[in-house]
Amino acid sequence: MKVSGFSIIRNGVKYGYPVVEAVSSILPLCDEFILNVGKSEDETLELVRTISSPKLIIIEREWDMSLREGGLLISVETNHALDRCTGDWCFYIQADEVLHEQYFPVVRSEMERYLKDEKIEALQFGYRHFYGSYDFYQDDYRTWYVKECRIVKRHPNIASWGDGMDFRHRDGTLLKRKKIDAEIYHYGWVRPPQVMYTKNVGFHQLYFSDEEVKKRVPPVEHTYYHLGHLKRFTGTHPAVMKERIAVSQWNFDSKIDEQPPDWWRHVMLFLQPLTKRLQRWFGTAKKG
Repeated sequence: MKVSGFSIIRNGVKYGYPVVEAVSSILPLCDEFILNVGKSEDETLELVRTISSPKLIIIEREWDMSLREGGLLISVETNHALDRCTGDWCFYIQADEVLHEQYFPVVRSEMERYLKDEKIEALQFGYRHFYGSYDFYQDDYRTWYVKECRIVKRHPNIASWGDGMDFRHRDGTLLKRKKIDAEIYHYGWVRPPQVMYTKNVGFHQLYFSDEEVKKRVPPVEHTYYHLGHLKRFTGTHPAVMKERIAVSQWNFDSKIDEQPPDWWRHVMLFLQPLTKRLQRWFGTAKKG
């Protein structure tokens, strides 16, 4: 069984991506790692070259920043990396995602188990979204995705889809997937406020015009606005994150003590689709 890891990154230093940690977190499971590095405005290329592994293959590319609609650029560049993979399985890790080493045995076992199973084309992970600091994570399954495919079989009909969050057949149909007992730790919302704001602007520029970005990205003082459904993290972070966490020095007010009780939050989350329908219905009725 051969496993190819792959990912993409651009302006990783400027936007505070833990790309070295992300790549390093799955390297022990991979026989090669394809990293698509877009031409950057910072030292991203120099940074990823510090990853000391003969498995790492760096592709330098000029990304077409005009591909803004729907985040299409992300899947386009992800597919450039995927196309270079030569493994039986292709393990995708985004530049702000990290796999905890505690999951190595189960991930390796599930890849071996389903390698020859034609009924399974992809392995799906659970997600833990850290928010504001390394001490809190989101507990809102309505707003934050709870599972995604991150390991797919290498096949010309399988490609990164949409804004790079999913993999599908090239005609858009879903892959035959198996949920495994492993989590991806997502650190996309853990940065100092100013860096987080800068990253949000850059990220939205992959989807919208500059004028639309100005309307959608809140000012730096309101960067962390997804409050009300946080949980305190009591577990351990991946070993590759130890140094980054040790030097983190910003303040984050979680307001966790102001949240409603868990039972009430869960009831409201459960009812959320119904309340949204009612709001839309009454809103339409009022206009009429």
